[in-house]
Amino acid sequence: MRFFEDIAIGQRRELGSFTFTADNIRRFAAQFDPQRFHLDEEAGRKSLFGGLAASGWHVGSICMKLLVEDGQRQASEAIARGEKVAVWGPSPGFRDLRWIRPVLAGDTIAYATEVESLRTSEKRPEWGILQARNTGVSQRGELVFSMLATAFVPRRNAA
Repeated sequence: MRFFEDIAIGQRRELGSFTFTADNIRRFAAQFDPQRFHLDEEAGRKSLFGGLAASGWHVGSICMKLLVEDGQRQASEAIARGEKVAVWGPSPGFRDLRWIRPVLAGDTIAYATEVESLRTSEKRPEWGILQARNTGVSQRGELVFSMLATAFVPRRNAA
């Protein structure tokens, strides 16, 4: 993981992609969002979605999974180079969560994150605060998911 000083506004990282199958849509929905259009293909076809639709929470959860995996990759690469690893703090939350288009069975969503703002924490000067726009784009090039996430990032040389 990177330190606050190593990050710039506009930096973008591709996080990877995920294909939403009918099985994984139904499995997630059965446990976390058991609405009929997430569980039943016919009900999905008759809904506004026009097909078996992934829960928005499922779409967002995959983004989180890929963000964590990306951070783990970055940490492993830093260790391999003999560098100190920045251990990020918790997230105080997110804003502007949008499920823009339905994600249907068979869709593959490519996720990315782009830094929108950086500032030093006034109360905790050893930390910076990062805001990044996390997005998901379908195989058709359509934006389907977006949220503005906030994270505490350690500063390298803070007193």
